[in-house]
Amino acid sequence: MHLAYPAVLSALLFCTGLYGVLARRNAILVLMSVELMLNAVNLNLVAFDVWLSRAAEETLHSGQALTLFTIAVAAAEIGIGLAIVLAVYRNRGTSDIDRLRDTAEGHGDDTEGPDTDAPAAEKAEATA
Repeated sequence: MHLAYPAVLSALLFCTGLYGVLARRNAILVLMSVELMLNAVNLNLVAFDVWLSRAAEETLHSGQALTLFTIAVAAAEIGIGLAIVLAVYRNRGTSDIDRLRDTAEGHGDDTEGPDTDAPAAEKAEATA
């Protein structure tokens, strides 16, 4: 098998994942896109390892070992990432990345909400 086939497939997977990271607003879909990009890198590592082992008569297979390490790190990353997304969803009620620009509650200039357009007199009446 030629090296071009897995390299093209890996490039397509990576570009699809990159599009997902840049275009999606949902945090879970962004994490899935990052995983797709990591899998494209893993495919490249294995393909180049097989190609180099045929050319150099190596038996070390360092690309496959690095792929296993990358899979382990990706599993830990997705577990922690999903835990963070679920915690943010429970606190904020949304996983939309554009609406989560400030993680500290009450700190920052959040311009959304019903009280920002009301004059001071209306705010005073509402509290009285």
